[in-house]
Amino acid sequence: MSKPRKSLAQNLIWWSLLLLARSFRLMPHGVALSLGSAVATVVWSLSGRRVGEAEARCARALRVGSSEARRIVRLSYVNLGRSLAEVLRFPVIKGKIEKIVEVHGLENLDRAIALGKGVILLTGHLGNWELAAAYLGLKGYPIRVVGAEQRDDRLTDMLVELRKGVGVTTIGKGFDLRGAIGCLRHGEILGVLLDQDAKEKGVVAPFLGLPASTPYGPVKLAQKLGSPIVPLFIVRRDSARRHDLHILPPLEVTADMKASVTRCNDVISEWIARFPEGWLWLYPRWASTVKGE
Repeated sequence: MSKPRKSLAQNLIWWSLLLLARSFRLMPHGVALSLGSAVATVVWSLSGRRVGEAEARCARALRVGSSEARRIVRLSYVNLGRSLAEVLRFPVIKGKIEKIVEVHGLENLDRAIALGKGVILLTGHLGNWELAAAYLGLKGYPIRVVGAEQRDDRLTDMLVELRKGVGVTTIGKGFDLRGAIGCLRHGEILGVLLDQDAKEKGVVAPFLGLPASTPYGPVKLAQKLGSPIVPLFIVRRDSARRHDLHILPPLEVTADMKASVTRCNDVISEWIARFPEGWLWLYPRWASTVKGE
């Protein structure tokens, strides 16, 4: 069966991405980040409707004024642009990862792995989450991540290959239960991004103080298999070129599903509130639970 034809917009994005990837890899690291920031700023300036929606989302969740929300959303675009440059540069920075990422709390992950039940690594779309997984993969940790498919399968394939090149395996479309169980039963690390709207399939729990439909698959796995849930967050330093990777002690998981999901949401919300410029405000996190989202 032939693949569906790509739209003009999809082809434009694809060829632009290939050009950027080539350019980023030829540039010094700082120059590549500056270009990524510039590209993102242009996109921000041309995305009036989406930016406006993101600003309203930010103002509502953080309870800030419109000017502060605008500043946060603009910087979140800049973070995305820099993160894109870093991910596309994986082939050239993988031997220099320690110069880019400083890890804190690695002993929390090591102790969790030593339990022999696998580890569910909990994070959100904060900072450069792909770089966090890359650091662990390059350090030899057996890590698999749950990856959503992009609308253009070429982008999905590119991302899968970039991850593979830094020791990170992508499993399934959405939350692949069989793949996740196999990963944990083999004592490996399963990376999950929990800050997504699960619509009618989720548990409604507070997220940044607002009711949010939240995927409960990771908590269910922790309850069933005894795998610890270890929160992980990566934040960009003021210099922009370096990151701090924080690995926290495991969360308490009980038989109470909503309480356990709420703990997961609470820790992600806390880090977003601390570093709001690094979160993906573009995503409609509360689409199925908050009117007007």
